Amino acid sequence: MFYHDRKLQYKVRVSRPNPEFAKLLQQAIGGIEGEMRVCMQYLFQAWNSRGPVKYRDMLLDTGTEEIAHIEMLATAVALNLEGASMALKEKMATSNPMVESVLGGKDPRHILSAGLGAMATDANGVPFNGSWIISSGNIAADMHANVMAEATGRVLATRLYEMTDDDGMKDMLSFLIARDTMHQNQWMAVLEELGMEASHPIPNSFPQAKENQDVNYTFFSPNLNHDSQAQGRWTTGTSIDGKGTFKFAQAKPFDDVPNLGVPDKETHAQTEQMIGVGGSSIIDKVVDAVTGK
Repeated sequence: MFYHDRKLQYKVRVSRPNPEFAKLLQQAIGGIEGEMRVCMQYLFQAWNSRGPVKYRDMLLDTGTEEIAHIEMLATAVALNLEGASMALKEKMATSNPMVESVLGGKDPRHILSAGLGAMATDANGVPFNGSWIISSGNIAADMHANVMAEATGRVLATRLYEMTDDDGMKDMLSFLIARDTMHQNQWMAVLEELGMEASHPIPNSFPQAKENQDVNYTFFSPNLNHDSQAQGRWTTGTSIDGKGTFKFAQAKPFDDVPNLGVPDKETHAQTEQMIGVGGSSIIDKVVDAVTGK
């Protein structure tokens, strides 16, 4: 069950409404780096969580906090749009308001679809995409995904901070940037708690004896000139998980040219491709197997 307090988590103040900045703020709401992504990611990870309850509770708490961040940003969008409708009404007398909105860097849907409010879209008006959400059921894999999500979200927030001279917006973004700092650290703290050697490679539940021992810690370089500069910590010494030794090797094929069979006659490839086609088709064979012929 979720509860809501009508008060904002942090103050949202706009000194000078700016429709163009409202459009940019949409990226922090519904963009791939935005709050909707991390909110849904943490909540689905929590709802799917199996294992120690502390991880489920932490994810639920943080995912719920992210709802508050969406609320703050939606409020900021609305406040930045206040007064925009009157400005556009004045332009309607001399020009097409839709063209004016687009050319002016505004999103006409803020008026047409949302009535001077925020939307579940990115800065280009593209709807939020649920396929961005990662909830693998593996706590270590999810924590790595969460660090990345918070890192790119913090990068976005810092860029937005640099794009506004509104003191209220800078204050709100400063708060969000700080929360991104905490969230990055808490996910990394989980990884530290799990232990690098104990938890990696992910999943640690698969026996490493079953993986190819010749390539599991080898960096391959397909550079034809044999002068790759891609050598560093990842090409020498003990592997990060402590279970192997890094090596650098020139990439080479382990197999020959692939040789596929001729097309099935019922897939209707071109005649020139059908060399050697004869006898029963794959579909015929499936039918025969089902019917017992």
